[in-house]
Amino acid sequence: MTDELAVNEKQGQKIECPCRECNRSTKHEIISEATLSGASGSRDYEIYWATEYQIVRCLGCETFAFRRTNSNSEDGYIQISEDEWIDNIREDIYPSPHEGRQPISDSHLLPEKIERIYDESLAALNSRQEVLCGIGVRAIIETVCKDKAAVGPNLYKQIDSLVSQGVLTQDGANILHKLRTLGNNAAHEVKPHTPKELGLAFDVVDHLLLGVYILPEHAKKTFK
Repeated sequence: MTDELAVNEKQGQKIECPCRECNRSTKHEIISEATLSGASGSRDYEIYWATEYQIVRCLGCETFAFRRTNSNSEDGYIQISEDEWIDNIREDIYPSPHEGRQPISDSHLLPEKIERIYDESLAALNSRQEVLCGIGVRAIIETVCKDKAAVGPNLYKQIDSLVSQGVLTQDGANILHKLRTLGNNAAHEVKPHTPKELGLAFDVVDHLLLGVYILPEHAKKTFK
């Protein structure tokens, strides 16, 4: 099969992707788009692939960015929970919305071990070391569980234990389970995740550390 080029088939569509200026994931409009697709391999076993090149504009701050996605029939889907799967699409945004991401405010208030693994994981994110960053996200969760004396034979049970302790809400635990799966894929399958996935994972980690450690420290000093 020869390569095929399709131009502006998705022009005007709305998508969600990270925005460097808004510092979060926002709705974007596809201004211009071209998709190159094709197949490789033998007649008996072909691998289908597609690469999208898009100029997108944030519907919040109205800034422009270049977005590229890659997918193929071999990558299949990513399992993010027991009953939830998403397409395994690699996304790159230029300029990178995660380049130079700053640590959470007052990260010096974190316990020493958590601050260290947090800083190293953030450095991996900023240097585009996706596998190491995924492993680091899981390590942060494990270290929080250990610091809070969570009980259970595995990380799944330990996260649930944080709910019974009142450290986490059930919704928070559900999100951490998804991050646990992300970390498992990185650690056991050496599987890189996209900058968008890792950026969202760090948003969740920041929220976790803010609620469990940083805000309580500020409350102690403010409401004596």
